[in-house]
Formats: sequence, structure tokens, C-alpha cells
Amino acid sequence: MARVVVDVMPKPAILDPQGRAVAGALERLGFGGISDVRQGKRFELEVDGELTEERLAELRRAAETLLANTVIEDFTVRVEHVTTQA
Repeated sequence: MARVVVDVMPKPAILDPQGRAVAGALERLGFGGISDVRQGKRFELEVDGELTEERLAELRRAAETLLANTVIEDFTVRVEHVTTQA
């Protein structure tokens, strides 16, 4: 079994009103020195069976098709943890 993580973030050219709101709140709460905040999404996928290159490519297609809006968001797919059975 493996855990695959998909991180989705707004593209740099896209305005991020949620990130701006968080940055403003941090400043008001006294957490200065933060010039920018970008807010994204994280998906953790528990994958049964062996994680082959083909399976990982399929998960990248799933991220591109469903998890991220590729017009306004970038995404990364990475393997976080693999459990081997003895």
C-alpha cells in the first residue's frame, strides 16, 4: 500500500483572495514579516497494491482531470509513504 499526495496551488498569475485574507489576518494578529500567503489543497490517496509507474501515471491523469483545475491551478504528485508486506 502507498500514500500518494497531490498538492494543488493557484498558478502564480492567478489572484488568491483566500491567501490574501489569511495574510491580512496574520498581520492583524501580530504575526508580521509575512509578505504573501497562497492557499491550496492537499489530497492524500491511499493506493492498494503495488505502485507501478503506470499506476502513478494514472494517478497523475486523475489529478489533472478531477483534483486540479489546470486552467488556474498547478499540481504536483508525489509518493509519501510505501508499505511493503512481509
